[in-house]
Amino acid sequence: MHQFEYEITKYPTEAFHQLVFFCSETGECSVDQVPGDQTKNLENLLNQKGMEGWELIQVAFGKGGILAFWKRSLA
Repeated sequence: MHQFEYEITKYPTEAFHQLVFFCSETGECSVDQVPGDQTKNLENLLNQKGMEGWELIQVAFGKGGILAFWKRSLA
């Protein structure tokens, strides 16, 4: 049986102060006015954790920052 370990990490708003994903009441979603450096911050985070063997399974955006949910295979 394949086994996994999980990790949940928090990233404060200071790191992603303008990274916003907005969904309207009608279900239309977009990333408006997101500066390139903010998406690069997220990309760097994903690449760093990926190099450590972690796979992103969920991201939750909130007023105080981002929660990221990761998993990786146990040896």
